[in-house]
Amino acid sequence: MSRLLAFILSIFAKLILRKYHPTVIGITGSVGKTSTKQACLAALGGKFRVRVTAGNYNTEIGVPLTIIGGMSGGDSIMRWLPVFVRALQLIFTRDPEYPDILILEFGADRPGDIARHTRLTRPKIGVISAISSVHTEYFGSEAGVAREKSALIAGLPKNGLAILNADAMDAPQIAKKTKAPVVMYGIHGAPKNFEEKFVAGSDLAAVQETGARVPLGMRLKVSTDGTIVPIFLPNVIGLQHASAALAACAVGRALGLNLVDIAEGLRAYVGAPGRMHVVVGIKETLIIDDTYNASPRAMEMALEQVALLKPEEGAERIAVLGDMLELGAISKEAHEKIGALVARLGYDLLMTVGPMGKHIEYAARQAGMDEHRIAVFDDADSAGKFVQEKMETGDIILVKGSRGIHMERIVREIMAEPLRAEEILVH
Repeated sequence: MSRLLAFILSIFAKLILRKYHPTVIGITGSVGKTSTKQACLAALGGKFRVRVTAGNYNTEIGVPLTIIGGMSGGDSIMRWLPVFVRALQLIFTRDPEYPDILILEFGADRPGDIARHTRLTRPKIGVISAISSVHTEYFGSEAGVAREKSALIAGLPKNGLAILNADAMDAPQIAKKTKAPVVMYGIHGAPKNFEEKFVAGSDLAAVQETGARVPLGMRLKVSTDGTIVPIFLPNVIGLQHASAALAACAVGRALGLNLVDIAEGLRAYVGAPGRMHVVVGIKETLIIDDTYNASPRAMEMALEQVALLKPEEGAERIAVLGDMLELGAISKEAHEKIGALVARLGYDLLMTVGPMGKHIEYAARQAGMDEHRIAVFDDADSAGKFVQEKMETGDIILVKGSRGIHMERIVREIMAEPLRAEEILVH
């Protein structure tokens, strides 16, 4: 049924796109897709009618549903009927409120998925947020992931635009895959010998009120086209949000907006749950909730960013890390690298959740971390109770792991306002 359904929805989607001619922005990447999507929505939403991919609607069924503006009917034919009716109405009548811009997130479970999404939607602008070793069990290697993700920009028209994160991939090599002009963005500067347009970020910092333990968000400066503008992103910290803002600046500039208007729009940025969200913890602690998912590079970035936060005197930095799933043959090595990094960054306590935690624990000890400062757990529920006992006033706690490990249960256990869990945590 799912294949037939995907085929029917794709036909509807093609006809709708052909009729309304919205500007399609395709976004893909190993990590950072959703943050980039949300940043683009904030940057553009005040000037255009914009629709973005809802939730995880980045599949062969979800992408057409976003174009139609419908919700999944699940296994019920009756619940799919309103979607079909909505599609037919769009095709045979005209909706004057149909979006000017569609921001579509493209996921990939198997080779060929990105090319399929690209053929269906024909994006004018393609954004690749990052390429890393996530899902290598399906694509064989990081090079296989790169081939899959670069199918987005390979399918762009010559008058389109490819936007690449120079911090998170071999951007000059990936850029060779497209005939479209290329804009790159990043915190670490333009690649050597890159002579095209670059959107640069600098001076990243957590914004904190005097006397308050919880950051209000983060700030950075963005420069491009000879202009420098400060940007504030509320209720989040971390490089992935800064990168998302830079990508949104590149998209906004491509669509004719100036940096000041883009910066103003980004003040409405809403980071997706579980992606470096600032959450107030019990005992006046600070939780960095990064429980949506985990890949090696995303885990490294989270650890590095939280290590930059300074706890008050006598307080500690605590890493609570779940397994990174779907890594195939590189899983043991990847988890060992994370354990060594925790020790090198000077975290005071380490707690692991899941069977691969033994490799994190082993590598952390080998790198010099005191074994009495490490605890290994089979499941998130038992880890959450232990964290609650160990945390003290002023501590900063990073909680991160793959979705299958359910690390959000730990955040629920230690957050100061558990009644808001449904609102602010990953479901």
